[in-house]
Amino acid sequence: MNNTSSTYEKLAVIDELRVGPIKLERSRLVAPYMVKAGGEEHSTELIYSYAEPVFTPAEPASQNLASFMAAQLALNYGLFCRRIVLDGLYDAISRRFLLAMLENTSREVYVKKMLQPNLFLTGPLAGLQPEKREKYTNAELVFVNTSFAEAVPVETWENSSDAYCVLSSGGKDSLLSYALLRELGKEAHPIFGNESGRHWFTAVNGYRYLKEAEPNTSRVWMNSDRVFSWMLRHLPFVRRDFAAVRADDYPVRLWTVAVFLVGVLPLMRKRGIGRLLIGNEYDTTRRLRHEGIPHYDGLYDQSRFFDEAFSRYFSGRGWDIRQFSILRPISEFVIQKILTQRYPELQAQQLSCHAAHEREGRMYPCGKCEKCRRIVGMLSVIGGDPHRCGYSDEQIAYALKNLDGGKIKQLGPDASQLFFLLHQKGLVNAPKARPFPEVLHLRFDSERAPLDAVPEDIRQALYGIVLPYTEGALAREGGRWVPFDAW
Repeated sequence: MNNTSSTYEKLAVIDELRVGPIKLERSRLVAPYMVKAGGEEHSTELIYSYAEPVFTPAEPASQNLASFMAAQLALNYGLFCRRIVLDGLYDAISRRFLLAMLENTSREVYVKKMLQPNLFLTGPLAGLQPEKREKYTNAELVFVNTSFAEAVPVETWENSSDAYCVLSSGGKDSLLSYALLRELGKEAHPIFGNESGRHWFTAVNGYRYLKEAEPNTSRVWMNSDRVFSWMLRHLPFVRRDFAAVRADDYPVRLWTVAVFLVGVLPLMRKRGIGRLLIGNEYDTTRRLRHEGIPHYDGLYDQSRFFDEAFSRYFSGRGWDIRQFSILRPISEFVIQKILTQRYPELQAQQLSCHAAHEREGRMYPCGKCEKCRRIVGMLSVIGGDPHRCGYSDEQIAYALKNLDGGKIKQLGPDASQLFFLLHQKGLVNAPKARPFPEVLHLRFDSERAPLDAVPEDIRQALYGIVLPYTEGALAREGGRWVPFDAW
C-alpha cells in the first residue's frame, strides 16, 4: 500500500518525541524524553544508575555508549510519532541498527497491539482494519548532536569468552542459566535490571540470595517503568485506567528486553565480559503471518533473531561480545524440571509472577496470573513443591483449578504435553490433551534452535548436564523429529 493518508497515519498522535542530549556522570546516565503533541510539550527523564563508576563523562566512547542506551526505549513508539529525534553521539553502525529495530518493532506493535485483541485500547483506533505496507514506521528518525563535535572513535573492547553476564530477573530461566554456568566452571556475573516500580519485586528474592552467594552479582537501577507509563498518557487510544487493569501483557510496548540489556553493557565493558546470556527457551522464536503481515508473535526480543542481531551489532562495533541463550533447545517444562531437581536451593528463590507482593521482607507470587498457574502446573507434574517458592495451599488449588489450555502462553505442542501429564496425574481434567513427547527432549532445528546457537566450547559439557533430565535429543528433518547425537 502507498503512503497516502489513511487510518494508519492517524496512529501518529505525537508530533515529536525527542531523546537527549544526555547528561552523563561516572555512575549515572540521565536522558531527557520530551513529547510534543497538540501544541503542548511535556518532558521526563530516563535514568540508569550504577553502584560503581562505569562511565568517563567527557570521553566520546562513553557518550556514544550512553546515547545508544538512551535510545532503546523510544523504539517502541515509531508507530505513534511523526518524528523521533535522537540527540547524542551516534556512529553509523548504531544508526543503522536503530533504524532497523525501529521498523521491526513498529510492525510488531501494529500486529500484536493494534490489530489483535488488546484490552488496553479504547475508541475507534481499537478496531483497525489491517493494512499491508512497505514501511510500518510512521516516524521519521532523525539523529542530531548538540553536545559533541568529535567523531565517534573506533573502540575495541577486550573481553574474555570465559566471562559471562547473565541478564537476570529472578525467574527460572536466568537462575538456571547461572547455575549451569557455575557448574561448568565459568566466571558468571548475574546482573539484574532493577526497575524502580513493582517489576523489581519479581527479582528481589533471587537478587538477595545471589548477592550473598556470588560476589559478581550486581544490579542496574533504572526508571524505565515510569517512562513507559508516562508515554502511555500521551496515547489517547490507551485506556486512562491502564495502571489498574490486571493483565499479563503490556499495553503497547514490545521492545522491552533491549532496555534492560543495554543497561548491563557498561558493566560488561568495565569487567571485560565477552558473553551475554539471556534465558530464553525453545518456544520464544516464532515467525507467523497475520492477514499477510509477517511478524514474530510479539516475541522478537526473546528470539534467536534478537540475539543474532545484537551479536552482529557488537561485532560491527568491535565490542567482542556474543549474545545467546544456553536454553534454546530446551522446553519451559524441562527448564523447570532441571532447576527444581538439580538446583533446589536456587529454585526456592524463583519468582515467576506478574504481580508479586511483599510479606515480612520476602516477595511472594500472586498465585492468580497466567504465569503463576503455569508454574504451579509444571511443578506439580514433576513432583516439585510449589510451597518452596512461596505458593500457599489455596493458591496451588486455585492455579490447578483455573489452568486453561487455550490461554496458556506456550507453543501448542508444549501446552498439550503439559496438560496430558497433568491429566495423567489426576491434577486437571483434560482427556483430549494429546502427548507431544518431543517436548521432553532437547530439540534442535534450523529455525528455533540450531545446534550452533550455543558455542562449541561449552556445548558438550552443557548437554552432558542437561540430557539426563530429558528423554534424549531430537533434530527436525523433513518435518519430522528424529534421534540426534552430535557430541
